[in-house]
Amino acid sequence: MLVLWCPDWPVVAAGAAAGLPAHLPAAVFAANRVVACSAIARAAGVRRDMRRREAQSRCPELAVFAEDPDRDARLFEPVVAAVEQLVVGVEAVRPGLVAVPVSGAAGYFGGEDTLVELLVDHVSGETGVECQIGVSDGLFAATLAAHRSLLVEAGTGASFLASLSVTELDQPGSERAELVDLLRRLGLRTLGAFAALSERDVVARFGSVGVLAHRLANGQDERPPHRRRPPPELFVTETFDPPLERIDVAAFMAKTLAGRFHSGLAARGLACTRLGIYATTERGEELSRVWRCAEPLTPEGIADRVRWQFEGWLRAGDGQRPTAGVSELRLEPGETVEGRSLQLGLWQGGDGGEHTPEADRAARALVHVQGLLGPDSVFTAVVEGGRGPAERFRLVPWGDQRTPSEGHDAPWPEQLPAPSPATVFEERVPVVVSGAAGVEVSVTDRHRLTGRPQRVAIDGGAPRRVLGWAGPWPVLARWWMPEAKTRVRMQVVLEGMSGSRSDIALLLEWQAKRSPLWTVEGMYD
Repeated sequence: MLVLWCPDWPVVAAGAAAGLPAHLPAAVFAANRVVACSAIARAAGVRRDMRRREAQSRCPELAVFAEDPDRDARLFEPVVAAVEQLVVGVEAVRPGLVAVPVSGAAGYFGGEDTLVELLVDHVSGETGVECQIGVSDGLFAATLAAHRSLLVEAGTGASFLASLSVTELDQPGSERAELVDLLRRLGLRTLGAFAALSERDVVARFGSVGVLAHRLANGQDERPPHRRRPPPELFVTETFDPPLERIDVAAFMAKTLAGRFHSGLAARGLACTRLGIYATTERGEELSRVWRCAEPLTPEGIADRVRWQFEGWLRAGDGQRPTAGVSELRLEPGETVEGRSLQLGLWQGGDGGEHTPEADRAARALVHVQGLLGPDSVFTAVVEGGRGPAERFRLVPWGDQRTPSEGHDAPWPEQLPAPSPATVFEERVPVVVSGAAGVEVSVTDRHRLTGRPQRVAIDGGAPRRVLGWAGPWPVLARWWMPEAKTRVRMQVVLEGMSGSRSDIALLLEWQAKRSPLWTVEGMYD
């Protein structure tokens, strides 16, 4: 197997999308932890799984990007297409990594060394992306060889893996972090030490997850090489009239098609691990891509890959984009395994909630709005971790998985005490907080108020009497950065206007050297 790997691809894709120069340090974060960083950021001390605050303390000029699998897959399509121009049988493992059988291509080009040199030059010339190539027995060993730019001789994959750290088992998307941590605590520091264990002992101690990892450590494929050939009736084909020319419409159709495709496999007790996506345009152009997955695909996983592929096809540059809309789409299970209890919940709720007629009608209405205005037109909020109210939620496009990030419920220093404001203002409303004799209240260097708040004038309006207040609470995030500014929060309850019986509760924020000093950050119900 030959694997072409683009180092730090999430960072490369994020920087390309934002127009960030390659010489600046950058990192991609998920749940305030580093999931990928550039080589320049690593030279400054930034490491994977590092907290955001620590990463920025080591590299204050670090450019921060959010994790976005759709962006990574869309921008990786030109790289896959460039590889496909030289060799056939390309399989996209994940954004940043493709695999191809090496035997046929190496024979055609006159050897593995020649093939590797041609691929690196061709991909770099076509896309401007740096890449590394490795060749070894099996996908796992070839991936680790690509990380080191090595061509491992056939039949020596196990000996190549033996001296490597057992932490190599924790590849992106593998979810083997707990297993790796346990192996290290048991004294199994290398893949060779883990591979030396008998399979019976591995099954008894580590279960099915350990067995799969044990096969990889031995230089074998994660699954046995002989898989059943899927019958033709498992293929799903859909024709479109008018043809698909918009990504949002394609994403909507992908969900329906993915559900039919997965149901057909599940009815036979199968699950797909290699998905073929084939499209034909109105003018007869044929588009194809094969996605290889370590775990059996769920309906959401199938729909994601179809959406990613359409984004790569329809947003490609001039000369690479199809000249007409897609009139036919076909999904083929290139490889299947026994199903692994991939059924839905008791109430068939995709997000774990019960479906009611009202919820279904609302969902159809929201999907209709997405079809008219695009997938980024309807959002729902997901509770996240953070210090301020604006940081404690994340907007997710309707239909995407509404799962909080890891660590959202962890204790956050300087977090605003409960309850949180019901309304958070995107544009701050200026206010004037005054104390005795109308003197404006400010904050001292020790984060104390210069006077007792008595009246608050909102956006130039009439002052309102303060019925109660709490705080102040200083916000000291990024204190190590020269441009960091001291911020202080305070809660106030104001008397209602004349003729109104309802009082108003606000969250105010003070910032040094700003005019006005106080602004409304949020409002409580």
